[in-house]
Amino acid sequence: MPLHSAIRAKRKGRVQVPSKPVVVVTRRLPDPVQTRMRELFDAEFNLEDRGLTHDELKAAAARAEILVPTVSDEIDAEIIAAGGDSLKMIANFGAGVDHIDRRAAHDQGIVVTNTPGVLTEDTADMAMTMILACARRLSEGERVLRAGGFSGWAPTWMMGRSLRGKRLGVIGLGRIGQAVARRARAFDMHVHYHNRNPVSPAIEKALEATYWPELDDMLAHVDVVSVNCPSTRETRHLLNAKRLDRLRPEALLVNTSRGDVIDEAALAGRLKDGRLAGAALDVYENEPDIHPTLLELENAVLVPHMGSATIESRTAMGEKVIVNIRVFTDGHRPPDRVLYEG
Repeated sequence: MPLHSAIRAKRKGRVQVPSKPVVVVTRRLPDPVQTRMRELFDAEFNLEDRGLTHDELKAAAARAEILVPTVSDEIDAEIIAAGGDSLKMIANFGAGVDHIDRRAAHDQGIVVTNTPGVLTEDTADMAMTMILACARRLSEGERVLRAGGFSGWAPTWMMGRSLRGKRLGVIGLGRIGQAVARRARAFDMHVHYHNRNPVSPAIEKALEATYWPELDDMLAHVDVVSVNCPSTRETRHLLNAKRLDRLRPEALLVNTSRGDVIDEAALAGRLKDGRLAGAALDVYENEPDIHPTLLELENAVLVPHMGSATIESRTAMGEKVIVNIRVFTDGHRPPDRVLYEG
């Protein structure tokens, strides 16, 4: 029975009374979002706001008609199977769905949705901030100052690199990649990009962007690389040791997409050996664990997965989750349904 029919199965005497769908949310969401969910659904929240264990996620799926996970939750086939016949929808809080076994969901007839679009501008702001921080050594300078190492201005101290005239190579010129490119143009950077296919001529013209069909060729010719592609089987370790060696020693690498796109151990080694000038990372291959060498390096800017961490973005993400659930429970196709293409 479809969920939009099942939730109307309760009766009061002879009168059919609509019931609220049971929605289990795995992490704390912004207060306005949780308040609205409480009004609309039979909602269960994670009041401790801690990551749930695998067994706890299985139990949550078993209780839920609709499960609302986040990027920090690995929703594998075992968790999905625990939902049995009652789990009808996984309404992800976030754009990326690489942490959800979509094949298992598809095989069990479970609808998967995400929250695309709303975090584009804030994530691009973070990417540009990290490019600047890396180029101008901002994190390193702050650490020196807080440790009492600032003794006054000197002509050759803490020299970084200017962005004007530099070449930015964007890996993945989608919504976020294009937003990063627009910001880079404001700094008079030259935009280069690699996709599986070129974007439209209109977008290329607006961004004055140069397309490289071969990633290896682009890497050898740019000064800054911004990683903005999704995490898939094809993009795991896309920037492996061999490709990192294509970068020039003075190049900078920035990642605000997914950690496993970069071979973190290989990156750490090249930063430590001076084969790469710097890197700025918001995401990590084995998050929340970070390669220990990175933590020791002055030329690594490290922030804790903050790309979409604004009140506006996180609230908008929650609103999209609510819309997807409401449309689904009303018997219609959710606007942000993610199809499995096996």
